[in-house]
Amino acid sequence: MANATHQFRAEVRKVLQILTHSLYTNREIFLRELLSNASDALDKLRFYSNRGESPRCPDLPLEIRITVNKDEKYLTLADTGIGMSAEELSENLGTIAKSGSEEFLAKMGTGEAARASTDDYQESGQLDAANIIGRFGIGFYAVFMVAHRVEVTSRPAMGDSETAHVWTSDGLGDYSIAPCDSEEPKRGTVVKIFLKDDAVEFLEKFRLESAIRNHSAFLPFPIFVDGVQTNTQPALWREPKFSVTRDQYNAFYKTLTYDNSDPLDVLHLSVDAPVQFNALCYIPASANDFFGMERDNWGLDLYAERVLIQRRNKDLLPEYLAFLKGVTDTEDLPLNISRETLQENSVLRKINQTLVKQTLGHLEKMAADDPEKYAAFWRLHGKIFKLGYHDYPNRERITSLLRFNSSAMEDADALTSLDNYIVRAPAGQKTFWYVAAPNREAARLSPYMDIFRNKGIEALYLFEPIDEFVMEGLGSYKEWDFKAIEKATEDALAGFADTEDAKTVARLSEEDQASFEALTAKMKEILGEKITEVRVSRRLADSPAVLVSADGGMTSSMEKLFKVMHKDDSIPIKILEVNRNHPLLRTLLRIFNADSEDASLAQIVQGLFDAVLMLDGYVKEPQSLADRSMTLLEEAAGWYAEAHKC
Repeated sequence: MANATHQFRAEVRKVLQILTHSLYTNREIFLRELLSNASDALDKLRFYSNRGESPRCPDLPLEIRITVNKDEKYLTLADTGIGMSAEELSENLGTIAKSGSEEFLAKMGTGEAARASTDDYQESGQLDAANIIGRFGIGFYAVFMVAHRVEVTSRPAMGDSETAHVWTSDGLGDYSIAPCDSEEPKRGTVVKIFLKDDAVEFLEKFRLESAIRNHSAFLPFPIFVDGVQTNTQPALWREPKFSVTRDQYNAFYKTLTYDNSDPLDVLHLSVDAPVQFNALCYIPASANDFFGMERDNWGLDLYAERVLIQRRNKDLLPEYLAFLKGVTDTEDLPLNISRETLQENSVLRKINQTLVKQTLGHLEKMAADDPEKYAAFWRLHGKIFKLGYHDYPNRERITSLLRFNSSAMEDADALTSLDNYIVRAPAGQKTFWYVAAPNREAARLSPYMDIFRNKGIEALYLFEPIDEFVMEGLGSYKEWDFKAIEKATEDALAGFADTEDAKTVARLSEEDQASFEALTAKMKEILGEKITEVRVSRRLADSPAVLVSADGGMTSSMEKLFKVMHKDDSIPIKILEVNRNHPLLRTLLRIFNADSEDASLAQIVQGLFDAVLMLDGYVKEPQSLADRSMTLLEEAAGWYAEAHKC
């Protein structure tokens, strides 16, 4: 048998059934598709008008009107666009996957399109062909999800034919075309949709308006529902930035987010390379509960030629920019045939990279030109922005934008950058020192701060659990490393001289030094297994004692975080370091030298341990602690009264 070439054949009824019932997941999509077709028809007419051709009824406005007839259960969607002849009705609606818009764009890709782009047309301010939405020639058939019969009446706006024709089908495989004697439409197309019994919800005005707002609110032509325009908000992201006022930006933000407050700032982007897209992003003036109930409520709304494709798309932004609200619109987006999902994400990756670059540049400019506004941004969204520490390609830029409170700040709300920290640091310092604490007062009173105050070395205050992960993740910045003050060794600070405010204390005699070693052994005996050892501290100046982890261990704040994660409420066993120059320890030494078995000695040692345990963030038995404190207060009050003969 000789080889032969054959054409594929299709069972039209089954193909229509697939298109109607399997292609789309949401029935209201039919309205999006019809509105997109109507918008394309209006754009085509505007294109021909802009190049000097005169359409039929030139005074008719370019618009779309939807009307409802509840009694007869149908609705109509009419446009005043390019219209179709009988032949075009047959080709475009009678041939599945025949896209009139695609053919129009292909025609524009020829020399005729080049001739169409005259200087007058370019000066009209908009390349109409760029607004053409249709591509597949499939969307119209979505109407049969809700209709048992459809009539399409169309009168061409261009050419010699003045007759209108009616295309009629029940979506089951057959259609008819007949001349129409009606004077309507004067130009363009009217789609009359006879609704199925289970689709009468679309006879309600609020239902139609909801579908328009969800998918087609930003089409470039007015859409009227029973005489009232529904899409009153323009697609600001496609407007030139110089023509948009701050009030317009604010109004659009409130419409988009339902936030009653004006945004803190706005980014309006129009990008041509490496991918063409427009974006309008806002920095809200209120914080988002990103780590709580709003964990998944972020992302930009993704549009393709003003038609909504996906709300809160998370591929457009990295997680650390989740505070941004807004929209992105691109003509380069590869979609599946239903335009409900994306076929690939290479375009989104390029948009993501560009948005990150532009946003970081915007924040850098804000930090330089308006530090007060940037400080407001940081207090609102810094907790999220810190997550950018793992974005290695942009790590240097992100690190420069981090802000902290520190020991050099007199104001509890003041913030410093790492660059400013470097400027204030003494010569020879190459480490960013930090202390993690629940609040500023806890950080200030940390015993570990003693030596840093004496040396005049600034420490950054970290108040959020994520901060230490950020520091460890960054590793270094401008050849400076990050280190917790708890891990500061004596050698690390030995090269820095004490400040003039540093206290000087008389050294212990050799005899007292020997007694002090015996005292530390006694303190270990009193505290038993609550600690691993007692040793003399080289880091304390104003504080009597501190609990420290073994060398190389994690910081106390990180340790507490891991214990919470593992639901472990046990108190860690650490080393107790004591300051032998502190008045309290000198007093303990006197008591010990007088009577090493004095009962008050044990009570004071236990009270000291209670105090440093609280400073470390642990209070497991507050009742016992209160009882010991009351006993010590009672004895101290008695000693004081006796000493002063009260």
